[in-house]
Amino acid sequence: MSVSPKDDALARNAAVDFYRGDDWHFEESIGYLLRQAVAAVARGAETEMRSCGLTAVQWAPLMIISRGGAATAANLARELNTDTGAMTRMLDRLEAKGLLCRTRSNSDRRVVELTLTDAGRAATERIPFNLSRAYNAQLAGFTAAEFVQLKELLRRLIQNAPPPPPPSESEPDAAEPPPQR
Repeated sequence: MSVSPKDDALARNAAVDFYRGDDWHFEESIGYLLRQAVAAVARGAETEMRSCGLTAVQWAPLMIISRGGAATAANLARELNTDTGAMTRMLDRLEAKGLLCRTRSNSDRRVVELTLTDAGRAATERIPFNLSRAYNAQLAGFTAAEFVQLKELLRRLIQNAPPPPPPSESEPDAAEPPPQR
């Protein structure tokens, strides 16, 4: 017996309580399982990123900048869901490795823009191959249909989440100035 798309959509919208406070087991919570999955994927990425001289978290800012997005520390921090202080420290390390540079905006001197160096652009050409190896290792044993379903379920989980809070007054769009040398 097949289920119509309309009935399937109605069933999805019906409220179902998958968890109960009187029978709570943290190791069965989606939060715990997702953290474990993220940690496992990050370990694989960490291993693959070593050949690029990067850590598992350093590749993302480089790729975002290379694709024309989030050209300030504050924007990167928002996009990667981290605080601006941690992002600034990461950008310090990437700048020290010669992968990016920070320059004052010509239109607003308070803003520090991020651009990749030639070495940073070369790294972003290698990163997708390294991540593909890491992610394919994590997906060993999955069928193509399971891979598609996993992504669909993750997208639905993300869609069900409340929207992120607006930026606070303490996190302006202007990035911190580059460190003094």
